Amino acid sequence: MQDHQESPPGLEYDTSAPVLVTGATGYVAGWLTRRLLEEGFSVHAAVRNPGIANQMTHIERMRRELPGSIQFFQADLLERGSYTRAMKDCSVVFHTASPFEFAVRDPQRELIDPAVLGTRSVLDSVNVTGSVRRVVLTSSVVATYGDNADIAKLPGKVLNEEAWNTTSTPKHQPYPYSKTQAERIAWEIAEAQDRWRLVTVNPGLVLGPCVTDYIPDAYSFSLIKKFADGTLKAGVPPYETGMVDVRDVAEAHLRAGFLPGAQGRHIIFSDVKRFIDVSALLHAMFKDHRPFPHRVLPKWLLWLVGPRADKAFTRPVVSKNMRHPWRADNSKSRQSLGMQYRAIEQAITDMFSQMIELGAVQVPQALTGSHKPGTS
Repeated sequence: MQDHQESPPGLEYDTSAPVLVTGATGYVAGWLTRRLLEEGFSVHAAVRNPGIANQMTHIERMRRELPGSIQFFQADLLERGSYTRAMKDCSVVFHTASPFEFAVRDPQRELIDPAVLGTRSVLDSVNVTGSVRRVVLTSSVVATYGDNADIAKLPGKVLNEEAWNTTSTPKHQPYPYSKTQAERIAWEIAEAQDRWRLVTVNPGLVLGPCVTDYIPDAYSFSLIKKFADGTLKAGVPPYETGMVDVRDVAEAHLRAGFLPGAQGRHIIFSDVKRFIDVSALLHAMFKDHRPFPHRVLPKWLLWLVGPRADKAFTRPVVSKNMRHPWRADNSKSRQSLGMQYRAIEQAITDMFSQMIELGAVQVPQALTGSHKPGTS
């Protein structure tokens, strides 16, 4: 399997000007940086600490193997103006940097400020950089809803790009709140000028392998690890959501940055899966050597004991998300970006295989076969 989709007919990337990727060592940003280098771009990679050697090894390898070039810049989401130097001469800015975590002690400091103030900081730099013509913001599908129960109140009971999350707060669902507020700020800033265009990518739960030589500190990996390390041995929550391959998310960013007609928001997902479906797939592919969960926990039990087991599982979260269906429309991404999504089963299989290979989970080699991420 290719690491990326075929480009839409007629799309030619103008590589004459550099592009900026914020948070370039991140999970999604890593695949986006790879795609940009594959296409021959000069990438300005903004990272908080470019001196951390183990975070740069994979990028150095891509620099050697791929036709594009890359230059690193130090920048901080909470330091206004710190992206201006990295943005110099860039035509497109991909703002991917934002924390993704549900269990936090201080939502304002750990989630909301980096997301909102960081977005404002990046776009302030865009406004003083005359070369920028387009900004692609990594938002999230949770900027369109707060809880699964909200979806039932929408026309047709289906999410689309017209929907906005109006129910999350700093205390209830702070991560969705942070993404919603960051995207709203971005649209306010974009609509106050007419030089550059804002396009947002709103992915569901992002799964799939990473480009790094280590397992990143990303929510997706910690979630999948829980299926194998015994955390969920008693069972999984009765929860479902839209899921998407990280390589498709990167491809959507690239197309959002350069397709002439790309505009507005784009819900990005491949399929809707329940957590028990993920567990069943892992069990089928990697046998039962690990304690993969085999049952769905009753909602009443989660409501009763969930807050004691995991602070993110508050009773309102359980009540408004468990056993509520998740439905969304990704037709805009298919039509305007030409997206053709990978099967999410491939993303999960590649991801778990890589976690075994990098030692994040322990499964005897005899049970894993010869599967490698990005193949088959």
